[in-house]
Amino acid sequence: MFLKSTTYFSLVIGLLLSVLVFLFPPQIQFDYDFEQFFPQKSEDLEFYQWFRTEFENDNDYLLVAIENPNGELLNKEFLSKVFSVQTELSQLDNVDTIISILNFRKPIIGLFGSRWEKVLNWGANEELEKSSEIVEQYRSKLLSKDGESILLWIRNTQNISKENGDVLYEEIQKVFNRNDLLPKAVAGKIQAQGDFIKLMQKEFGLFFGASIFLILVMLLLIFRSFWAVWIPVLVLLIGTLWAFALFSYFGKPLDVMSIMQPTIFLIVGLSALVHFITHLNTKLQKSHSQEDAIMKVFNELFMPVGLTILTTSVGFISLYFTTIPALKNFGLSTGVGVLIMFFAIILLTPGLLFLTRIKIKRSSDLIVSSRLLSSTLSIILEKRKIIILSFLMISLLAVWAGTKIKVNGFLLDNLPQDHPIQKDVNYFDQQYGGSNPLELYLESGYATESLLDYNVLKEIDKLEKKLAELIGSNQIISPLTLIKTLNQAQNQGTDRAYVFPSPGQFLRMEKYFERDLNSYGLKILSDQNRSGRISARSPDFGTFKMSRIREELTQYAQTEIDSDYLVVKWTGTAYLMDKGHKSVTVQMAKGLGFAFLIVGIIAGILFRSWRISFILLIPNIIPLIWMLGLMLIIGVEFKLTTAILFTVAFGIAVDDSIHFMTRLRLELGKGKSLFYAIKRTFLETGKAIVLTSFILVSGFGLLIFSEFGVTHFTGLLIAASLVFALLADLLLLPILLLPMKKVWEKKAQKLIT
Repeated sequence: MFLKSTTYFSLVIGLLLSVLVFLFPPQIQFDYDFEQFFPQKSEDLEFYQWFRTEFENDNDYLLVAIENPNGELLNKEFLSKVFSVQTELSQLDNVDTIISILNFRKPIIGLFGSRWEKVLNWGANEELEKSSEIVEQYRSKLLSKDGESILLWIRNTQNISKENGDVLYEEIQKVFNRNDLLPKAVAGKIQAQGDFIKLMQKEFGLFFGASIFLILVMLLLIFRSFWAVWIPVLVLLIGTLWAFALFSYFGKPLDVMSIMQPTIFLIVGLSALVHFITHLNTKLQKSHSQEDAIMKVFNELFMPVGLTILTTSVGFISLYFTTIPALKNFGLSTGVGVLIMFFAIILLTPGLLFLTRIKIKRSSDLIVSSRLLSSTLSIILEKRKIIILSFLMISLLAVWAGTKIKVNGFLLDNLPQDHPIQKDVNYFDQQYGGSNPLELYLESGYATESLLDYNVLKEIDKLEKKLAELIGSNQIISPLTLIKTLNQAQNQGTDRAYVFPSPGQFLRMEKYFERDLNSYGLKILSDQNRSGRISARSPDFGTFKMSRIREELTQYAQTEIDSDYLVVKWTGTAYLMDKGHKSVTVQMAKGLGFAFLIVGIIAGILFRSWRISFILLIPNIIPLIWMLGLMLIIGVEFKLTTAILFTVAFGIAVDDSIHFMTRLRLELGKGKSLFYAIKRTFLETGKAIVLTSFILVSGFGLLIFSEFGVTHFTGLLIAASLVFALLADLLLLPILLLPMKKVWEKKAQKLIT
């Protein structure tokens, strides 16, 4: 199969493919859409999609807090400057509405009709000195809790595209810069998406370069030969190029999880190449000719290395069976990319090796020697009971630890706490009651036909008070906001009248309903007032706490709210994100179930025994269990981006077990006894397993330095799981195989015949 002429032909094909990629260069694009983390094919998503067509998106806004760097906030000159900026911003394309204390008005109903009046008369400093009551009423709403900043609530065009959002945010920044006004804090979708993209582009290049450097260092450390450095590096770069070119040609942009892909492709590909080069060196040292050694190595290792690549790919592709688009896309593209890398290795490496004059140098003993492996095996066999008990006790403790881990995710999980976006969001949480959108759908019960019915409004009032109590914020707009404002208007605009009205007051204001329905910048009623919304902002409490809040409010609605008048349902982007995090156990079970099935089928085909398939799974389930214990120790909680790592870790960790078992099968096929076959496998394959584990751990360890949470924890947890898998394969797997002597003897006879 790997004759010299055949490999030369393959090399030419590979070079032609590379030339085509350079002639038609891929256009790499970056994208970040947090809605890709919503669970698909769910009633909640379908309802939200209907909800936002009926009302509007709950996150198409930008919050800007501005402080006066030169003194008091309520200063005429400063407020005039802010208003000038606000006016300029309102004229930008894709800006729909801007609300601030400077243009916010309230109605006044008098004997001669109604009029609108500014809530803050900022035309003269003398008037501003009398505005203490206004400051208190709008504190934590349009003014900060500490009274040091003013809020601009900028609503952009609904469903604005990523490109138009970037342009709009850039224009907003230019307006502030032209007016020499620096915002204290900014938070919103168009800002976060743009900043995420910049960070993604930075990290993509950083980790690609760092991975190449790491590969060079490891190849020099392991092989100490020029040919064993330039050939792998060239093949790995071409394989990575092909993978990303394919993604680009199919129109797949790179997202926040794609940052890991260069490192994954390069390190997984390198581990495969190390197997080939290590065995090639071994055969050359045994006086095989270069041509004969290359053919034998690739013929012997094509199947075992191919199977390890396949299981790694399956680990990623299994994510396609989750319901989260971001995970599906990442899993499928990474799994395909790993296969493309193996295709590049098989297509290019043999031909390049035939063209190269190979000088033999002693290698890899710097990391692990045959003498060390031999003495390790002796200790393992002597201490087998202690080893089994140790693995059992640690695993039981890890299972217990797993029961203590909470499901808890945050909207900005992927960013470190000291990142500017996090600091701005924390500022809004502390000073303005939060920046996280919170939505409740309201529908009139069968006993009424309108949410503006007095009895319905009483139920909404109770619901709002409970919600404000639970989230610790009064940033709430609903049909009740209209009613309280009209009640205030009927009482000459006094702040004390911003309360739920008496029946008599309510009757007098009904004629003003239609006129003032849409005066608050948000659509709060629909379907002839039969349905509506409560729209609020809250801090990002995290999935764990927010789930408790939602459960408590739902329970309150079921027991205290009269469903004859009012029906309540949670919805919104934050709710869907939390639903995605809470589905981690289902997502993890789907991925692991698929991975277990494929690995079981592969083992069954290789060894034709369900018992051997079961033994193969044990040392690869243990690293996943130990990951639970590690997560509790370092304080990592379950969320979408950590739970899916169990599937990925299994797909990568099982490679060493398959490589070990495939070599064992080969030794048994030569008629050797089980004990001798295990010994030869341990000494020959053990060295390659240690080397590839060292490479994979080092490669994934690079990701620990990422600023993105998903990338950081991927590197940390998968690197740890690979260490655990190495211990299980070297210490536990040989012990588990020894009692299978009779089974192996039967299998060996079949293999011989």
